[in-house]
Amino acid sequence: MTGHGFRGVASTMLHEMGFDHAHIELQLAHQERDAVSAAYNFATYLPQRRKTMQAWADRLDHLRKT
Repeated sequence: MTGHGFRGVASTMLHEMGFDHAHIELQLAHQERDAVSAAYNFATYLPQRRKTMQAWADRLDHLRKT
């Protein structure tokens, strides 16, 4: 498993868990591809990302216990 592989697994699982694509991409530190959007949107969506990361941690805890 590589760092990039871990990011791929996390992205896939978070998408399957129903989290917003934009929030997942921000959490993975991916940049906005659309230069116009990147120039005007500086939102960080921290409350949503915090909820996403707590769900991720809970999922990992569950997997570890099973």
